[in-house]
Amino acid sequence: MSHVRVMLDYFHPWPNSAGFYTARERGWYTEAGLDVELVVQDPGRGDTLEYLARREVDFGIFPPNRLFARRAAHHQPLIAVAAVNHRALEAVQTVVDTGITRPRDLAGRRLAYNPTPRGRAMVRHLVAADGGDPDAVITVDAGTRELTVDDIAAGEADATFGNYWSWDALRGDVPEERRLTWPVDEIGAPRYHSYLLGTSEEFRDRDPGAVRAFLAATARGYAAASADQERTLALLEQVIPYFSRPLIARSLALIAPTWTDAEGRWGLIDEARMGPYANWLAQHGAIAHARDWERSFSNELLSGNDLASVAE
Repeated sequence: MSHVRVMLDYFHPWPNSAGFYTARERGWYTEAGLDVELVVQDPGRGDTLEYLARREVDFGIFPPNRLFARRAAHHQPLIAVAAVNHRALEAVQTVVDTGITRPRDLAGRRLAYNPTPRGRAMVRHLVAADGGDPDAVITVDAGTRELTVDDIAAGEADATFGNYWSWDALRGDVPEERRLTWPVDEIGAPRYHSYLLGTSEEFRDRDPGAVRAFLAATARGYAAASADQERTLALLEQVIPYFSRPLIARSLALIAPTWTDAEGRWGLIDEARMGPYANWLAQHGAIAHARDWERSFSNELLSGNDLASVAE
């Protein structure tokens, strides 16, 4: 039995990780000869890609922009081997009391988000795409803190960018009828996979059989997590017991459709998303260059049979 460490995509598990927990709970990793340990990052030691670069985990989930940035600036031999999400998960959120009714209304208003180069570029793009003045947006540096609609209602900011419409945007006590949530891929953002699953090129080359087996079991896990959400909810409550059942259930129902592409396939990384997004990031100064984007991912270890079984 090979011990495999997998780093998840956030500071704590949330429904986007359900496929890994399901595959482990159903015994599919064990059948593949894998003893899978699921872990989360200590931000004081870096993000998931930093752990992968130090060989402290075997697989990890990360946003594509961070992968592009590391390969471009540091030449780190890290590679994506599957897509977890086939949509952008980020959103702009506000409450009706602010009078903001569309993205261009953010001009002259306080927008809370993490002002990384990529974050600033995305905000400017979204506001400009709606005919607004991106220079007039007032940035409130929220760092990694995820403000809720309650924080907006309390006056900390007029709106937020970066909250996930399938998780953070669901939290808070403000009634639904007073919330406004705009997924970024519905208001002009470039198309991208929110999260990819990857490993080091060294691990892939050393043990491609283990990578293939892990991906096949994980594909089964995500298919089962989506198909039987009641069972998945009970499993998730064991690993995130500090969140309410209605929140987890609603998040799971929203996030599950993002796990497959238009043909119902899990894992297949779309080069029509990867290339244009890498070029967009480079054009806006969020990564050093986009020359290496074709080598940043591979679908070669995804089994065609497994993809077909997920689609069914």
